[in-house]
Parts: sequence; structure tokens; C-alpha cells
Amino acid sequence: MTLPTTTKHLAIDHPGTDISIVIPVYNGADSIALVVQRVRETFANCRCQIVLVNDGSQDHSESVCRALVEQHANQIVFVQLARNFGEHNAVICGLNHAAGDFVAIMDDDAQNPPEEIPRMLQHLKDNNLDVVFGRYLERKHVWYRQLGSYFNDRVAVLMLRKPRDLYLSSFKVMSRFVVDEIIKYRGPFPYIDGLICQSTSRLGQLDVKHDQRLVGESGYTLRKLIRLWLNMFLGFSILPLRLSIFLGFLFSLVSVFALLAIIVDKLWINPNVTVGIPTLFVCVAMFSGVQLIVLGTIGEYVGRVFLYTGGRPIFVERYAIRQCDRSDESF
Repeated sequence: MTLPTTTKHLAIDHPGTDISIVIPVYNGADSIALVVQRVRETFANCRCQIVLVNDGSQDHSESVCRALVEQHANQIVFVQLARNFGEHNAVICGLNHAAGDFVAIMDDDAQNPPEEIPRMLQHLKDNNLDVVFGRYLERKHVWYRQLGSYFNDRVAVLMLRKPRDLYLSSFKVMSRFVVDEIIKYRGPFPYIDGLICQSTSRLGQLDVKHDQRLVGESGYTLRKLIRLWLNMFLGFSILPLRLSIFLGFLFSLVSVFALLAIIVDKLWINPNVTVGIPTLFVCVAMFSGVQLIVLGTIGEYVGRVFLYTGGRPIFVERYAIRQCDRSDESF
């Protein structure tokens, strides 16, 4: 059963919280304790809530997170998901538990320095922004993730009407207003940056450090990057359907001109040229490919509608441990 998206009961659990730090955890057993320690040191003089969401990790992240809750019972919320749903799903789960006036999202691999969050938060306040993204001065990701991020960023300009100079990163600070808008989302394929761009135009960025990954490997495989890109490409616009129409029209027009060229060539230029089976095969293959692209795009939309109406959950909580409830609570 999915968690209700209201946050009123959470605000009572954490009255007067200045900032919440949401950290999705996936196979982060060797790094999450260090991340939490740095967050607590950074916000030692601030009312800070830390929300850890274990997204079906295959290592012992669950036991490590539970131990952290026991050590800092008045500050940490821990949510165990029933299976791996994906980073963006886990983030939305964490946002449902975040009670701060402002919310920061960071990774569990110690590459996002929590020491940068106060600067990002101050930049947000000084410029009356709703979201501030961390723009990495030097990215430490593997090459295929950097390439995928670049491609995703270019497409986001077209699909989400994102400002060209704005870098969408997973390291960000948001206002309460945007968080409340994001958690209204009910679809099974969330894309946080797409929801942000739909909610507000008050976006900014700040140059931040990007540390080297200390342990393990990135959980983002090429397959997951493609899936994330599809969530952005198909989840927030009908532009792909319109592009399919233009693509079909373009190839139809090309085929007409090609046919006219073949007729002219055969009748007046090279009458002895044989127009036969190879030419036919090439034409059939080309236009069949176009048809499959268009049908695949439509099918993807239909499939997503089916999953949405079928009630596919964004996430499923196995249990949550909060500061006001020292026992496991199922939802």
C-alpha cells in the first residue's frame, strides 16, 4: 500500500524543522554512515531532519540505516521500501516524510558534499528561488553517465522548456512550496526534475564540488539511464507524438520525390537502368522502420496509461521508523 501524500502528520512529528535532507540509499552500506555524519556536523546548530530511504538494496544497507536511527533517534527517519523502485521513486517517498521548511536531496555515495548545502540554501533565499541545483565544477561520474546526462540535458531543453544554461542535477535544495507540489504526483514513472519544471520557473544553480566516489560503483547502469531518459521524454509532453506525425509526413514527402526521380531517370536519363528488387527492399525497410518508430511511441504512451489506470504504485513502504515512534510502523 502506498503512503498518502499528505505531510500534515509529519509536520507534527518534527515541529519547527529548518531543513530536511532526503537521501535515497541503494547499496550504500559502506558510505551512508559517513554521509550522515557529515550532514550532522554541517547542521549541528540547525534543526535538521535526515530522511533515509532504502530502495531495495542488496547489501546490508538496511541494518546500517537502522543502527543510525538508533544512534540519532531524534533526527533521522528511516524508510524501508518493499523492493527496488528506482531513485526518483525513492526520492518522492522521502519527500513525503520530509517536514522541513526547505528540503535538500543528495546521493548516498559521499560525492555530494553536504557542506555545500548551506550555500545553496542561502542562494535560494537571497534570490527568492524555489529550487537551486548544484552545478558540478568537475564531474566525477563515469563517461557513459556524463554522456547520458549531457544528452538528457539537451532533450530537457526541448521537452521541459528548461533554460539552456541550467544544469539539472540530483543535488538540489527546494522550497516547501515545490515539495508539496511534487508529492501530489500519482503516476508510476516519476521524474523529479520534470515535476519541478512543471511546478515553478524560479530555478537557479550554484557551482559546487563533486567529490570522488569513495567505495563501490554507481547504481546507474546504461539500462537505468535509458529508462530515466524515457521517463522524461514520454512522461511530461506529447511532443514525441507530434514529432512522429512530422516524421511520417517527412518520409512520405521524401518517398514522393524519390519516386518522381526514379521515373524521370528511367524515362529520360538512363532508360537502361534496372529498377528492381534491391530498390524495393530498401524502400520497404526504410518505411517499415518509420512505422515501427511511430507505433512504438504510441504503444509506449498507451502502456503508460494502462499502468497508471491500473494503479501501479510509485513506491511501497515495508515499514518506517520515525523519531516519535520507536517501533516499526507499516503503511
